[in-house]
Amino acid sequence: MIRVLYIEDNDDNVYMLKMRLELTDEFEVLVAEDGEKGCEMAAAERPDVILMDLELPGIDGWEATRRLKSKPETRDIPVIALSAHALAGSREKALAAGCDEFDTKPVEFDRLLGTIRRILVTK
Repeated sequence: MIRVLYIEDNDDNVYMLKMRLELTDEFEVLVAEDGEKGCEMAAAERPDVILMDLELPGIDGWEATRRLKSKPETRDIPVIALSAHALAGSREKALAAGCDEFDTKPVEFDRLLGTIRRILVTK
């Protein structure tokens, strides 16, 4: 079972993606609604991969990723940034903050599954 931590503040996004991932019977999905809780859960739960919304209340996804990548206990957990803002430079900014991959919202489920599988193989 692949453990995914999904850090997202939009309940509709959480419901949809959590349900679809869990229906594959490959994933267990943990959820945090902001960057602060996400960092705490990542350290406590040690998920296999983190799906990180970049636009979060309080500590945003960029800062949460920087914090995760700066700590020995969480630095090796792959982070996939998810953003509705597919502006030029968004991907580069996310990767510079420490994200391992970048994907856009609305999430294209099959593409995201491929990204998760690819990132876990290369981990």
